[in-house]
Amino acid sequence: MALIPRLDIASLDALELDPSTKGLPYDAPSLTVGDVAAQGWSLLAGDLPLPVAVIRQEVLAANSAWMSAFTAENDLVIAPHGKTTMSPHLFDLQIADGAWAITAATLQQVGVCLRFGVRRVLLANQPVGTQAIDACFRALHAKGGFELYCLADNPDGVAMLIEGARRNPPPEGNPLRILVEMGFPGGRTGVRTREGAIELARAIAAAPGLELAGFECFEGMLPTPETADGLIDDVASMALLAMEEGLFATTAPIVISAGGSAFFDRVVERFNRVSFPHPVLRVLRSGCYLTHDSIAYAAAFRRIVSETSLKLPEGGLEPALEVWAMVQSRPETGRTMLTMGKRDVSHDAGLPVPLRWYRPDGSMTAPAAMPAGHEVVALNDQHCHLVTPEDSPLRTGDMVGFGISHPCTTFDKWSLLYRVDEDYRVTGALKTFF
Repeated sequence: MALIPRLDIASLDALELDPSTKGLPYDAPSLTVGDVAAQGWSLLAGDLPLPVAVIRQEVLAANSAWMSAFTAENDLVIAPHGKTTMSPHLFDLQIADGAWAITAATLQQVGVCLRFGVRRVLLANQPVGTQAIDACFRALHAKGGFELYCLADNPDGVAMLIEGARRNPPPEGNPLRILVEMGFPGGRTGVRTREGAIELARAIAAAPGLELAGFECFEGMLPTPETADGLIDDVASMALLAMEEGLFATTAPIVISAGGSAFFDRVVERFNRVSFPHPVLRVLRSGCYLTHDSIAYAAAFRRIVSETSLKLPEGGLEPALEVWAMVQSRPETGRTMLTMGKRDVSHDAGLPVPLRWYRPDGSMTAPAAMPAGHEVVALNDQHCHLVTPEDSPLRTGDMVGFGISHPCTTFDKWSLLYRVDEDYRVTGALKTFF
């Protein structure tokens, strides 16, 4: 199994930041991304405008190392979903910890990967339309070498890819690698029947410029681990059937893959039950593990720890991503308003959770845990409604750090996030490309 090289972080750090970038201080000097670390800024000292998104770097590094150990112990590789963060700095951390590829969802995301030197991308969608398909084939000619995997789930889509290969022949030995996507009734894309999947695999295997690389699924929309099991099993059984028919190129790794953010234990358990006659690469595509969260994925991880038959590494996943806001007003008994809203923090999988508070007047040496009884009940565009007990210590000008649910839809609200140490001193900037 060939891993991929580290990224071109120097060119990323050299990018100039627009002074109007959300999260930069009002009067910040002209800066590059790499300059931020040397500014000596501190969240708790009031150097950053609130709201602001920060990532605790020690927790981030521990999460990355934990998943690296987990995949190594369980005969997996990971192709983390880059759409979660769209941060090449974080892609590089994942690659340093052994990522086999970076997963993308769109051609724009593939372009970001290429720009900063990702040499293997799994496009977890079926490209459609002339522009997207031609871009896939042109990417295969990238200087330095580039492998691209993508999905297919219907004959018309495969016909479009075959025509794309005719228009833009790929380099010798570097075809467009296709994973047949297995789906389920009521789900998103994906072949709904095994008969349809094997017919699709035969068409791909016979097409010049394409290569059948394996089978995959996205099980994350299923409601329970038990319902996910059947879909994951379909991926393994279809790979076995395609092996029996001789549909795979003998020199290529045969890939079986699943999403795996909420059910990554079941992906491993189901894949590892199957004995394959040829070498197989078991690819997990989880992306949210890196920063984790305080609600949905936290609950999923608690289930994994309590139920799994797998051996887990020491430690575990912890939330690294926080959004900080300031108390703006306490206009009525039982309600506090803060300077954070839907434009700053995810709300599609649960409202943010107040974790800690800090008064920047010199009376506190560190943030304190938020007392019980504080709960976010609503978000407007730029305001947060916090139910507050009568004895709440909060007052106007205090700072509150929130945990989030669903990292994907917090990251996409920020083109710049800050890495911070455990004292909330800024140690670097993370540029995103949504």
